[in-house]
This record gives sequence, structure tokens and C-alpha cells, in this order.
Amino acid sequence: MMPVRTYHNHHHSHSSHNHRLRRIIPRVLLAVFAIYAVSFALYLLRQSPVPHPSADPEHEAVAVAVSEEEDRGQVQQAAAGSQKPWPRLPSFLPWTAGSVQPPPPHSCEGYFGNGFSRLVDLLPARGGGGGWFRCHHSETLRSSICEGGRVRLDPGLIAMSRGGEPLDQVMGRAEEDELPKYEPGALQVEGAAAKRTWPLVEARFLDAYVPAGGIGMHTMRSLLDSARVVPPGELHCSQWVEEPTLLVTRFEYANLFHTITDWYSAYVSSRVTNLSNRPNVVFVDGHCKAQLEQTWEALFSNVTYVKNFSGPVCFRHAVLSPLGYETALFKGLSESFSCEGASAESLRETPDHQKTARLSEFGEMILASFDLLRDNILSAKTSNGLNVLFVRREDYLAHPRHSGKVESRLSNEKEVYEAIESWAKGQKCKINVINGLFAHMNMKEQLRAIQEASVVIGAHGAGLTHLVSAAPDTKVLEIISSMYRRPHFALISHWKSLEYHAINLPGSYAGVTDVINKLSNILKGLGC
Repeated sequence: MMPVRTYHNHHHSHSSHNHRLRRIIPRVLLAVFAIYAVSFALYLLRQSPVPHPSADPEHEAVAVAVSEEEDRGQVQQAAAGSQKPWPRLPSFLPWTAGSVQPPPPHSCEGYFGNGFSRLVDLLPARGGGGGWFRCHHSETLRSSICEGGRVRLDPGLIAMSRGGEPLDQVMGRAEEDELPKYEPGALQVEGAAAKRTWPLVEARFLDAYVPAGGIGMHTMRSLLDSARVVPPGELHCSQWVEEPTLLVTRFEYANLFHTITDWYSAYVSSRVTNLSNRPNVVFVDGHCKAQLEQTWEALFSNVTYVKNFSGPVCFRHAVLSPLGYETALFKGLSESFSCEGASAESLRETPDHQKTARLSEFGEMILASFDLLRDNILSAKTSNGLNVLFVRREDYLAHPRHSGKVESRLSNEKEVYEAIESWAKGQKCKINVINGLFAHMNMKEQLRAIQEASVVIGAHGAGLTHLVSAAPDTKVLEIISSMYRRPHFALISHWKSLEYHAINLPGSYAGVTDVINKLSNILKGLGC
């Protein structure tokens, strides 16, 4: 810009000077405006968020990760709006995996899932992109929860039936056809610095952290054995799943007891990996659709079968949920460990690794998923008399290899039920005898019946597993035939701190008088 001369009395010089200024000033202002506009545009470009990597495998952009934890946190935050939030659970206690002093091995807390404290970093995340993979190991359960980012699962390399079919279309199908058999590379993880493809794990890792134990076909071990680390750009996918997703393989998927062990394992896996919302679930099995799938859909955000994907599917964050056989609910049948139920309130005040509120927490999770968790349940129980829920065993078609007939555990069940119903009508206090025909009730109806029961009575059978959702003051009376003296429901009652009673039969026939006398004594304790 030219300097402005000092004013003096030369009119011609002054006029010429003004004329030059009138020509130059607009040009200068235009140049200044242009420079400002360019600078502002560059600023906006620098502030714009980096877009998500494209789903097109041929033009995939690799986002630069500042750190492993930030990368996973950003993915979870991006997916938060599309997944169900965790409900507020009165018995919830913080899960301590990887953050504070873990519970001692073989303690009650260790068995109930809070002992996945040994972290094995198989594929650390590196700045510049790429995937990651790690496992949380529990010495107590001899099991691992594994998770990874930028993980691919290829249904074409998994031999099994499609899964999710109506039961009547697959009658007679063999169980081995429904369980996955993996070819090498069925699972892939992108390595940031990988120059070639190599196995993610070695046999000694599997023996140490995913032992087969007594399980003849350990599907999670087989899946990890198939896993390969691939170089950047070779993770070719037909689609990406942005939300955190559990990969689950079920065995006895139509039996309530075994299905609850799978639900519990999936819940623990979600907490140990610190998922901010309820994850999706992908069934890596070929079982047909069953009634209990309704509860999977209620507990988690979305449920699908791996064979439903049209091609290789990639996950921003995948979690491999251990088998239900590796939970305390199942291991307690053969392993003896010191553990008793306690309220979360008492454990907040006085922590004790030999006590647990985890099963109550999980039972509340099931209730909350069906909008049944409420604070006034105790008053609801007594407002209209005492509910005695008789859990019945009845015929129903469970799976492709099932005849539709259930095995009798109480040969005179109908006689016992009708005798209790008749006896209750003659009592001074009001007793409502509830006919628990669970096979013909939807899950919400079953849960409501358990929730409102003052006494739960029944022969040994999977329906009693619903005790995990019973209120703290519920009484239990199990009728046990000589052929089924197993500790399933005595243990669940103990771990929930429920008052438990049993009638052990010499065979499968129960004396009506014996059952009514036992029930009468229990009800006396409730003021009846």
C-alpha cells in the first residue's frame, strides 16, 4: 500500500492523490477480503471431523488412532445412539476387571465373573490405524473373554446349518450340523504393521487361556484357532457393523437352565469389556428359532445369525462370549466353592469376596428388559394374598431331536397340585395357588409369576431356574425324585440368599400330606 502524503496547499497534487486513492483502496480491500476468506475456509477444513471409514473395501480409509482406549471409546460413542442403554439395577456393583485390585482366585466374586483380571494383549493397537485384539483371563473359571477391533468373520468359512429356521422345518436335523466347524481364516484381524498373514494365537496360548476342559467341542477355542492377522487393506468385507457386538455360540439353546448360563456369560462379557450400552448379539451357531430367543432380543440391542450375512462381515468392536458351561451357574454343579448371597447394600458397606449380589443383579437385568423391575414388589405380593406358584412340567416340542414329551420328575404332579389348590381354599389367610404352565406362557408372564410369588414350589426342572429373578423374600420348596438329586436350585437359592426347602422322594411319587405339611410350615413363617 502506498504511503499517504501530508496535506499541503497544492490543489492539483491533492486532486491527483485522491484520484489514485479511490482506485487503490477498493483493490486493497478486495485483496484483504480474499485473504480472510481463504484463511477462514482453511480453518473450517482443519476443524471438520474425520468421516467414518468407507464400507467399500476397495476404497477403505484407515482412521488414525491416538491410542487403543481412545479408538475404542470413539467407536462406542458413535454407536451409543443405536443401542439400548443399561437399565438402573438396584443390586449393581462396579465391575473391577483391569481397574482395581481383583478378587482372590477361587473366591465367590472370582467365580461370578469379576475375576477376569489377567490381560493378554495379543495384538496391541498402534498409532496409524489397524486392528487390535486382547483377552481377559479368569484363573478361577479357567476361561477367557476376548475382544478385538477391525475384526472380520466369514460365514463362508464356517460349516454348519443356516440357523433361525422355524422348528417344524428342521425336525430330525443332527446336533453336529448346528454347531460351527471353522476353516483357517474364518476370523481375521487387521494388523497395523502386518507384512504377511499369520495365526493370531498359538496352541500353547489356547492350552493356557482357552482350555477345552471337559467340553468335547470347544467352539470358542476352535474359532480362535482359525483366526489370522492380515496386512492393512486385506480385510475385505461385504458390510461393517459399527456397534459393539457379542459373538455367541449356544449348545443346549432350548433348555432354560443352559440358556440362562449363556445369558449370564453374555452379560458378564459386556461388563468385563466395559461396554457403555447393551451390545448386539450374533449367534455363531445354526440352531433353529426357539421361544427363548425372545429374551435374547429383550436383553440385548439386536440379535441375528451369522449365516444371515450375505458375505464376510467386519466389526469395529467384537467380543467373544465364553460358553455357558464356563459360568459359576454350571461349574457349581461339580466344583465346591464358598459363596453365599448377600444384598448389594451390605456389600457396599462391607465388601466380602465370599459373598455375592451378582446373581441378583443379573436377575434384575432380566426383569428390567421386560419392564418388570419395580420398587413396590414386596407390597404387591401381600396386597391380595400370598401367591404360591406351582411350576409345572408339561409336554412341548423343544428342538429338532425332541419327541415333544417331557420326562416326569413327579409322577403324581397333577394330584399334588390339585390337593394344594383345594387345601388353600380352606385356610384363614388368602392363598392364591398359581398354575405355572411355563411352556405355554410367554417370558414376561413367566417372570411376572416368579416376581409376585411368595412361595415357589415344583419338581426338579429347568423352570425353577427363574429363581434368579425372584424377590429377596421368596421361599422355595423343591420336590426331588430319587433320579434327580442335583444341586442346581439349592445353589441358586443359596447364591440369591433365598430360603430353600426340599422334599427328597424315595422314587418319583410324592405323598400329598407330606407336601402340604411342608408348605403349611413355610407359610406360617409368612404369617399365614
